[in-house]
Amino acid sequence: MAKSSNKFYGTGRRKKSIARVYLVPGNGQITVNKRSLDEYFGLETLKVIVKQPLVATETEGKFDVLVNVHGGGYTGQAGAIRHGISRALLQVDADYRPALKKEGFLTRDPRMKERKKYGLKAARRAPQFSKR
Repeated sequence: MAKSSNKFYGTGRRKKSIARVYLVPGNGQITVNKRSLDEYFGLETLKVIVKQPLVATETEGKFDVLVNVHGGGYTGQAGAIRHGISRALLQVDADYRPALKKEGFLTRDPRMKERKKYGLKAARRAPQFSKR
C-alpha cells in the first residue's frame, strides 16, 4: 500500500462524463450516485466495463467502490468510471500499473463530439442539395 489512509481516489473522464471514484477496503460493493451498480446501469455490458480494472488486477472482492458521476450518457459514464477505478487502483499499489496499462485502462479516450460549423446543419452534415 502506497498511502497510509484507507480511501483511495481517482478521477475518470470520457466524452462529456466525469467520474469521481473512491476505493475503500471492503467486500466488493459498487455504488454509483448512491445507487447499486445493478440499479444504475441496466445493460450487462456496461456493468462488465465498470468491473474490468478490478478483474484485471484481481481485486474484485477487496474494495468497495463509491462513485459520483455526471454528464454524458450511460456508455460514457461507464467508461469514465472504468478510467477512475484504474487511476484509484494505482494509488492503492503501483504494481498494478503494467496490468492496467496493457489493457489500456489508464489511457484517457480523447474522442470528443466535433463542433458544429457555420453553413452546415451539423459538424459535417451539409444542407440537402437540389439541382432545380
